[in-house]
Amino acid sequence: MSSVTLHKDMTIKTILEHWPETLDVFVANGFENFRDKKQRNAVAAYLKLERAAKTKNYDLDNFMGLLQEKIDEQLNLADVTMKKTRNNGSDVTVTGLLPCPVRLPLLEGFDKFIESYTQKTGNTVSYKLEAASVGADWIEENIKNIENPAELPDIFLSAGFETFFDQKTIGRFKEMSVFTDLTGDTVNSDFSAIDIRDPKKDYSIIAAVPAVFMVNHDVRGDLPVPRRWADLLEPEFEQKVALPVGDFDLFNAILLALHQEHGNEGIEKLGRCMLKSMHPSQMVKNAKRVAEEKPYVTIMPYFFTKMARMVKSLEIVWPDDGAIVSPIFMLTKHVSVDRTAPIAEFLSGKAVGEILAQKGLFPSLHPEVDNQLNFAHPWKWIGWDYIYQNDIGELIRQTNQVFENSMNAA
Repeated sequence: MSSVTLHKDMTIKTILEHWPETLDVFVANGFENFRDKKQRNAVAAYLKLERAAKTKNYDLDNFMGLLQEKIDEQLNLADVTMKKTRNNGSDVTVTGLLPCPVRLPLLEGFDKFIESYTQKTGNTVSYKLEAASVGADWIEENIKNIENPAELPDIFLSAGFETFFDQKTIGRFKEMSVFTDLTGDTVNSDFSAIDIRDPKKDYSIIAAVPAVFMVNHDVRGDLPVPRRWADLLEPEFEQKVALPVGDFDLFNAILLALHQEHGNEGIEKLGRCMLKSMHPSQMVKNAKRVAEEKPYVTIMPYFFTKMARMVKSLEIVWPDDGAIVSPIFMLTKHVSVDRTAPIAEFLSGKAVGEILAQKGLFPSLHPEVDNQLNFAHPWKWIGWDYIYQNDIGELIRQTNQVFENSMNAA
């Protein structure tokens, strides 16, 4: 594992030597000549990353973010800042999944905070904050088999609904009043139109992962530009849409939101509209390729629109009826609040909120964070009434089955 950090003054040669997996990112984003070893060697030794981005008129931070995501994916849980060993003797344990685009800067900031926290309080902290890309397998290993609330981490972070409300996982502990929300009642004005705070004050939401549309005008033909989620369910969009099925947190949020409004019929129509399933990072790359069949509309996390903006044929559409919200939750155990309150306050605070919002485009609920949403940005949020009135875990399993049946029949 390399301890070298990606930076703008690195040459392409250095980057590829340390992280050969990034070649795919370069090739997929316009540097086709790097595919050929001779051509690559001719320029790689002196061409710096910053200059390479400028030759394509790419935003440097955005392009570095895509490279870093590929690096993180390859490392698959391992980096120099992560505390991999959970010490059962620690006074505080923090566990969870972090969105890939912001994981490293969050870990770096958290590492410094914990050092200071331990010096001030004398409390030792072990934490294991994995990449969200490990998803369901990690939760299966670390959360699903816990029977006693005492075995839960003191603080748990992750996105999505399934883990938090499924009665087979953490959902069963919510009914025991195991958790407490320490984030307060004030919410960022960007969320003022929806009631996103847990009224029972068990769960904290620190940020949102918005789902939006990316429209590829190169394959549009006579089709209209979709402006609302219901537009995608019309027959004219059948087999025209790419969906983030592999991003289970976001995909489940989409299924729940559409089921709430359109029932099983809406989920069936969604299955028929799918052309292919892609990870969001593949979606932007695919839009630039000629050989593959391209979807007209791609549903993706708002973060990935940073790269899409570099392609002229692509239009980003924030749906008129709202970007579907996949919440980033933080659970804090009530019994250990005397030790964990400062940590929970840091994780839900302004500094972390700015990293989430400005580096990851995951809008923060912290009232002092500038989410840079300087345009109309309505939300499609299923709401706490719907969450409490339904068995969310079972509903996710049911809607996934309806979707799969419809997709296979299409």
